[in-house]
Parts: sequence; structure tokens; C-alpha cells
Amino acid sequence: MKKVKYYYDIHSLQYERWVMPWWLKLLRFAGIILAILFTSILIFLLASPFLDTPHDKMLRQQLSMMRDQYHTLTGRLYQLETQLHELQTRDNQIYRAIFAADPIPDSLRSRQQARMTEMDMLDGLSNAQLIHNASLLIQDIEHRVHVQNRSYAELDSLVKIKQRLLASIPAIEPIPDQDVNRIASGFGYRIDPIYKTRKFHPGIDFAASEGTPVYCTGDGRVEWSGMDDSGYGVHVIIKHGFGYETLYAHLEKALVKKGQQVKRGQIIGYVGSTGKSTGPHCHYEVIRNGVKVNPVYFFYNDITPQQYERILRMAAANNQSLD
Repeated sequence: MKKVKYYYDIHSLQYERWVMPWWLKLLRFAGIILAILFTSILIFLLASPFLDTPHDKMLRQQLSMMRDQYHTLTGRLYQLETQLHELQTRDNQIYRAIFAADPIPDSLRSRQQARMTEMDMLDGLSNAQLIHNASLLIQDIEHRVHVQNRSYAELDSLVKIKQRLLASIPAIEPIPDQDVNRIASGFGYRIDPIYKTRKFHPGIDFAASEGTPVYCTGDGRVEWSGMDDSGYGVHVIIKHGFGYETLYAHLEKALVKKGQQVKRGQIIGYVGSTGKSTGPHCHYEVIRNGVKVNPVYFFYNDITPQQYERILRMAAANNQSLD
């Protein structure tokens, strides 16, 4: 029931019923409306941080997906980093060790000394920090891959040099000797066939009939081909590079000329008895860095261990040389 209000009229000296004027009704209504609006706005402002709009929900879902993708991407990057580390370890400890090359220091491979290793730390980072850290990690891996590619390019060059070295080192006998019985005199002090005194013999004499082919024992370039007054008669000197040279003396005929490139196994002349010689044979020497060394230590291709042991015994025999 609506409450009725009265007021005392001093003119009529009676209580009269109070009727609210229209303008006051309008003012009260406006006040109520303003209060409602103000209260609604205040409630909206206080509650908006805790209430998501459809757009906010979509953005939050996208952010969550981006974080999940970042976790996945970072995990993959760390897997790649682990694989790259294994390649670097093999590079330093195996590949470069084979070619006696200095290992690449870690400081050259990696410019970033301290990296984030705990994935749980990512949850507390802002989006900008996540992107920045991912960019740093990718740049670091790209740099290390670049250094590793340069290392493999260097190793490829070393492989080619090693191949040339292996092809150039004297590694076979200059005379076919399947029965291992052609060595007539070895390296060291032997009886000189002419002066009958002990004299240093700087090579190995391979006995063979005249006209027997003489083979180049390693790739190289002919340094000398012909005869001089050295007592070697017709002889060939081949420069193999890497400090190695070989000499083939007392030939009947030389088939190569000075400056010619030759390959291992190529026929360079025929056995003879020219120069200071007492019979047909091939005097063979190996020179390393200007020093004549025992050729027997360079016969390691196409022979069995038993044949090599027999060659060692025959070359060590203290007998008379043929030149």
C-alpha cells in the first residue's frame, strides 16, 4: 500500500494531503536513472578484468596456441642443437684427428656462452622475451652450422690432399716380384763389387733380365731422365711432392722425359746395366726430405705380411751389391 504523506497548512490551520509536484517526480526519476547508470558503469569497470569478451577469449586462445607452438619449436631447436653438438664432437675428435688438423675451439663455434636450459622458465616471460630468446637461439645455431660447414669444406680439402699424399708416397716395388726373390742387395753398408770394400749402399738392387719393365712407385713429376757422370747410368728421378723422391738407376732405356707427370704403376723404363754396374738390375732409392731412407719400409701395397717379412730378411742380408 502506498504511503500517504500530510503537511500542516498554517493558513487553514489543518493537515493537508501532500502531493509531489511533477518536476520533483522527474528529478527523482532522473536521479534514480543516473544512480543506476553510475552503479552499472562502476560494476562493469570493476568486473571487466575478470570477464572475457568473445574477442578476448579468441586472443587468449591464440596466445595459448602460440606458447604451445613456441614450446614445441624450442624443443626441436634443442634437439637440433644436440645433434649439432654430436657432429662438432665427431668433427674435432675423429675427422680432424685423422688429418692431424687442429680442432675448432668452442668459442669460435658458439658466440653465446650462457643459454636458457630450463623450459619451465618460459612461462614467466613476456611474448617479446619469448620471441627474442627464440631469435637468439636460432641465430646461434645458424652461426654454428655456418662454422661447421666451413670445417667440412676444410676437411674436404684435407681429404683431397690426403688422397694426393697416399697416391704420391712410394708404395710398391719398381720391379714385379711376386715370388719375392729379386732383391739382390739391400740398404746399408755392403761390399762394393768393384773396390771390394765396405761402402754405404743407399738403395735396393732388384735383379732382373734386361728389358724387364720398371714401374713408377708413386704419382709425381719426372725431375731427371737420362745419363750423367754419377755412375747411375741411365736413370730417372721422380719428385712425388710432400718431401718424397725416388730414383731408378742403371736402366737400359728411359721412357719418360723431364717435367712429365707420371702415375703409380706406369712403366718409366726398362732394366739394363748402364753406368757403374756388374749386371742387369734396377737400383732403387727413396729420398725423404733430402735424406735417403730404406726403401723396404715403403713396400706395403699388393704384398702379404709373409712376403713383406721375407723382403725384410733378404734386404738385411750383408752381401755384395751390384753397383
